[in-house]
Amino acid sequence: MNINIINKSNNSLPEYATLYSSGMDIRAYLLTPFILEKKSRAIIKTGLFLEIPEGFEAQIRSRSGLSIKNGVVVLNSPGTIDSDYRGEVGVILINHSESDFIISNGDRIAQMVIAPFTKVNLVEVNDLNPSQRAEGGFGSTGNN
Repeated sequence: MNINIINKSNNSLPEYATLYSSGMDIRAYLLTPFILEKKSRAIIKTGLFLEIPEGFEAQIRSRSGLSIKNGVVVLNSPGTIDSDYRGEVGVILINHSESDFIISNGDRIAQMVIAPFTKVNLVEVNDLNPSQRAEGGFGSTGNN
């Protein structure tokens, strides 16, 4: 599948790090380094504009290395970019650590997965069919 992209940054296009990667690394587009202060959040621009085909979305997800090493994650993970959005891709990052984190132009800040989705029709009813789990919520299926 081909996806049209405009790259207004001076960074490379998003790319898969390995042959079997499901997400493409996306990079920060910054004129000067940005300090993401501890316990704060910000939108980091990428300079990328996408034309995603109907029936698909771009999911913006955290990078595992950035998360475990620095406590910096995508706040609304996965973030969704709808097929009718044509604005610049921004990544909402939050710094959960006790230290400020410096983001520089070209830093890999997130990964992007292109995925299909299904539209549904909601049907309002008075009762739902029973199931084995029923109303059991968080942790109701066991400890493991």
